[in-house]
Amino acid sequence: MQNIIREFIRKEEYNMAIVLDDSDKAILRELQKDASISNLNLSKKIGLSPSACLARTKNLVEAGIIKKFATIVDEKKLGMEVLAFVLVNLSPLNRETIHSFLEDVNRLPQIQECYTLTGSHDYLLKIVAKDMESYRDFIIDSLMQNTTISSVETSMVMGIEKRTVYVPVDEV
Repeated sequence: MQNIIREFIRKEEYNMAIVLDDSDKAILRELQKDASISNLNLSKKIGLSPSACLARTKNLVEAGIIKKFATIVDEKKLGMEVLAFVLVNLSPLNRETIHSFLEDVNRLPQIQECYTLTGSHDYLLKIVAKDMESYRDFIIDSLMQNTTISSVETSMVMGIEKRTVYVPVDEV
């Protein structure tokens, strides 16, 4: 099992941690607050010249510490009322079933996140849908069409008490 899972974990996740200085951490803190900040304003906030700030930001991108600059969309304002966490088990658990499952995960836009787990379940999915009917249709007509899935267990989100993509860079 360990060998199968390792094969599907991205190579960059095995890289050694990179040592960051205070300026790098300041850049990361500010960009996590507002990725659309201009380089000039960022440089003023952290006390570096614009060229030094830009060079450091590029280095953080090239090192893979900054994976991408993204826009966070409020799905509720778009009418996506359902948020669910789904525990999935595959059977049999082997290279082919994992590959088939992950192909579907990457193809289905309703699946926002997918985590490989230890313990009694193989994967945890974060799924959004317009409403309960759309969610049910997604599970039946899309997700469960993958015959490698032996079971799913859903927990519906009743409320979001905290949501962040912030990584506490001061702890590294």
